[in-house]
Order: sequence, then C-alpha cells, then structure tokens
Amino acid sequence: MAKNRECTPEQEEILKQHVERARKVQPIIEKYDQERVDRMCRAVAWAAGNPADFDRLCKMGVDESGAGDRNGRYGKRHKILGILRDALRQKSVGIIEMIPEKGLTRYAKPAGLIVSLIPMTNPELTPIVTAIYALKARDVVIFSPHPRTKKTTFEVVRLMRKALQAIGEPEDFLQCVEDPNMAMVQKLMTMGDLIMATGGPAMTKAAHSSGKPSYCSGAGNATMIFDETTDIEIAARNTRISKTSDFGSGCSADGNLIICGGIYDQMVEALIKEGGYLANDEEKALLEKAMWDEEGHRRVETVAVSPQRLAKAAGFEIPEDRKFIMVVGDGIGKEYKFSGEKLTTLLTLFRYDGEFENALKMMEEIFKVGGRGHSCGIYSHNEEHIHQHALRAPVTRIMVRQPQSKANAGSAENGMPMTSSMGCGIWGGNIVSENIALKHYMQYTWVARPILRDQPEEEVLFGEFYDPSVKRPS
Repeated sequence: MAKNRECTPEQEEILKQHVERARKVQPIIEKYDQERVDRMCRAVAWAAGNPADFDRLCKMGVDESGAGDRNGRYGKRHKILGILRDALRQKSVGIIEMIPEKGLTRYAKPAGLIVSLIPMTNPELTPIVTAIYALKARDVVIFSPHPRTKKTTFEVVRLMRKALQAIGEPEDFLQCVEDPNMAMVQKLMTMGDLIMATGGPAMTKAAHSSGKPSYCSGAGNATMIFDETTDIEIAARNTRISKTSDFGSGCSADGNLIICGGIYDQMVEALIKEGGYLANDEEKALLEKAMWDEEGHRRVETVAVSPQRLAKAAGFEIPEDRKFIMVVGDGIGKEYKFSGEKLTTLLTLFRYDGEFENALKMMEEIFKVGGRGHSCGIYSHNEEHIHQHALRAPVTRIMVRQPQSKANAGSAENGMPMTSSMGCGIWGGNIVSENIALKHYMQYTWVARPILRDQPEEEVLFGEFYDPSVKRPS
C-alpha cells in the first residue's frame, strides 16, 4: 500500500458527507421487515449481476486493472446466484432462532455502517456480494474501491443505487468513494461500525489497526494432494478449471500439486492433455526472474496474466493452445520461490513417494512458506487419507475432489456458505475460520428464559479428582 499521509481538508469533507448521508438513512433501513429487505437484495443483485451488465463490468474490471481474463471472469457470476440463494433462505429480521430446551431466543440486529474495502481482483463481484448481505442484514455501506479499479467499482455501485431508487428506496443505503487513496481509506475505516476488508496482508493490517471490528481475508497458497486413488482425468480437468479461472487471480487458485509417485507420470500427462505446458529448467529460471524481483517481491506485471503473456515476459514462447504453465518443484521453503503463492497461470509440481505421511509433511512445509489458514484440497477416495489431511492441514477449508477456486467460496455442489471473502482464522491473522457470509453482517440479542436447573453434582464434574473430604475452611 502507498505510504501513509494525512487526508486533505477537502478529502475529509468528502468522507464526512458520505458518512452523514449513510447515518441519515441508517435508521430507515433498520425498521424494515423481512419482505422489504429481500426485495432490495433481489433488485440490486439483478441490476449489477444480470448477464449483460455483469459481462460488461467484468471486462471493464480486467481492462482497468490490466490483470485477469477478460472473457473468463464472467464465470464468477455463479457466486452472485449462490449468495442470493443463501441470503433469501435465511431470516435476518426479528427472531431468527429459538432453542426451547435452553430457554434461548436469538434476535437479529443490524451491524450498522459497513466500510467495505474492495480488492483489485474482484472490483465487480465483491460489491454485489457485500450489498446483498448488507441489505439483507439491514446495514448501510460505503464502498472504498482499489485505486486501480475505482471506475469499475463505482459503476457497480451506481447500478445498484439506481435499482434502489427505482423501487422507491433510498439510494444512499449504498455509496462509493469515487477517488480514494490510502489516507482516505484509513480515515474512512475509523468512521464506520464494521469493516469488511477483502484483500492482501497490507489491507488486513490496516483494517485491524483502525480500532473498529474487522472481517478480513488472508493470503492463499492453495495446495492439492493427489494420492494413489485419484481419478486422474477428473483431477486434471478440475485443476485446469481452477487454475485458469480469471488467469489464476484468486487466492483460492491451485498453486502446488503434491502428486503420488505411482501416478505422477500419468498425472503430468493428463495435465498436459488439459492444456498444461511443462517448462524445462532453463524456462523455469526465466519464469522465476519474471515473477519475482531481486528482493523476492511478486512482480505485479505478471499477476493474473495468460500463460502466453507470462512466458513472453520471461523471454520465451509457448503454443497458443496452452492454458497454464507447470514447473517441477526443486524444494520447499522461503528460498524456493515456486513453493509460495503464484497468483497467475502457473503451477508447481511436487512428487511424493512411499507412505501418505510423506505427502502430509510436504503439505505442512509448503504452508510454512505462506498461505496458512486459507485453503487446500485433496483428490482421494481413501477416507482415512482425507481424515488425516483434515487433522493436519493448517487451513480453514479443504475441498475434496473439487476444482478449488470454484468450490471453496461456496458452490451449488457443496455446502460451503457462498462468499467472495474468506476468513483464514488465526493462522491467517483473521478473526474467523470460515467463509464470511450473512451472519457476519449482523449482531444479535439473546433472550434467556428460566429453565429447570442444569447443574451436575461435583463428583460427576470433577470425576476421579473429586475428594469429598476437602472442605471450605470454617
């Protein structure tokens, strides 16, 4: 992020006006019933997420940032459908849960004014997701776009505001800062009630330093294990789908494959059949220079680019029909750049031989390099392997036999809550170990009624350590 500097008086006035407008309409939405908020969710989701406008917004976002797949980003639209599905199926007004045996009743309350920080890689999707969940929870939102994609995000919010206005609702339920910089973002974060920060470590640190409650995402380095029971063709196809989605821009995109030696050659062959290009040692060295600078920082010009563009930046060419590049991992650790997060159309292949424990050890070492808390996956039909992987992996989510970047943020084919923001737990410096969804946009009031006494005897509670001869001194 840019070096900190103070807001100018003019910039502070802009933020003040946004907040004043949000606070003015906040009491209005807080009184809405369930039917009314659900109608707003549908309206804004369609306004910015209908096929024609979402396609336009996706292309606008890629063109503005220079990163991502202009034709492929539209594939993220399924998340809008899933998020709307999840939101509409839940209650967010009044009583949302009753636990009779405990005498407990839970009431949903709005979080208030949300400051939503939008990443460069999702300038069109994340605002729609946030708007659906926020309106459902009866919150108001001020969006702060990434400077590199501010026009795209502003256009998304403009469409959603227009939709609110068309159904007679205050458009200021949703607002967007038009020309933000880091000083304005830091100031704005101190002015809201809750921060939703989807982005990299710098954004997460800034959000947690604001003094306000914050939900953040962590860095990724998705690692997949392929054991001897892997369906090779299916796994190769899923890997291609996940790796090539938006040119690997997402933290969820497969980065490292740990492949059983018994199927390694077949797996590589299947990946090549799916469009992979296996770089030789010379090309690998060129790729490393194109992807990381001398200090080990990721070069932004090769983030989320096509494999042809990535190869060209490195100084060689690959066939036009290739979908992604593969390199063979020669080690795991900070000094081995390819064992870290790539965020582009490149995979690192690691081979394990012998027992499954060896795959788990490699996985653990990879997450010491980066990506702890985010996600990983496994292609296996061995339930004990899946279980052992789940016990050992320092991540919040594990996808079993699924395309990682299409599944871990929720899918129509798994039960994960739909989202575009993924909490990565304490591993990733986040407050939650789950997908950030509707429940995180609300707060709650618990009402407790009397129940029959529920207090076991001390000898039951303390078990073998209970000694009835020990008495309180008189």
